[in-house]
Amino acid sequence: MRLRHIPGSEDFVREAASVVNAPERYRGNWSTFFRKEAPLALEIGMGKGRFLRELSAREPERNFLGLERYASVLQKAIERKEREEREQGKRERENLYFLWEDAKRLTEIFAPGEVARIYLNFSDPWPKAGHAMRRLTSSEFLKLYDAVLAPEGELWFKTDNDGLFEWSLEEIPAAGWVLQDVTRDLHRDVLAEENVMTEYEEKFSARGQKISRLIATRKK
Repeated sequence: MRLRHIPGSEDFVREAASVVNAPERYRGNWSTFFRKEAPLALEIGMGKGRFLRELSAREPERNFLGLERYASVLQKAIERKEREEREQGKRERENLYFLWEDAKRLTEIFAPGEVARIYLNFSDPWPKAGHAMRRLTSSEFLKLYDAVLAPEGELWFKTDNDGLFEWSLEEIPAAGWVLQDVTRDLHRDVLAEENVMTEYEEKFSARGQKISRLIATRKK
């Protein structure tokens, strides 16, 4: 699906209060940015932001960052967050901010061990074999996650793409990670009790599409 560009989205995102510009300034010091010591969770490819809005409200004891590389998509996430806050009569949520960045820059933005959890929700499957290293569960990206995750840190991966999931079930252990809580039908699993849905997930699961999920940690 071709992404529709919103004219002026770059300037909109750059000026938004909920977006952290030049985030490398806070590398190793994100707790100071959030003004509290708390586990830091990061969603890569956050889309329109529903997942993080709900999760950050459920878990106020954590700090959350959503990373999105496309300004047009991030603008929609910002607008929905601001609208939700207006409708609920709340001030800006202090434990949720956004990054307009590429995931390839993770080690420039976060110090070793600074991130407690990484979420990958419905990432681009990049189905062509020649594009495998662009997949967010590829060994190249797993090296980046390994560099910024805390020793007990977790990678949570969720998708509706069977091919990507099966490929990831091989790629992740091969890179030295341990798989946990693997399910190929999340919404009919006991694990569904803790699940927070994305906009995409709600739409496609309503049509009967099965959702797969896994959690991965590093070998000790």
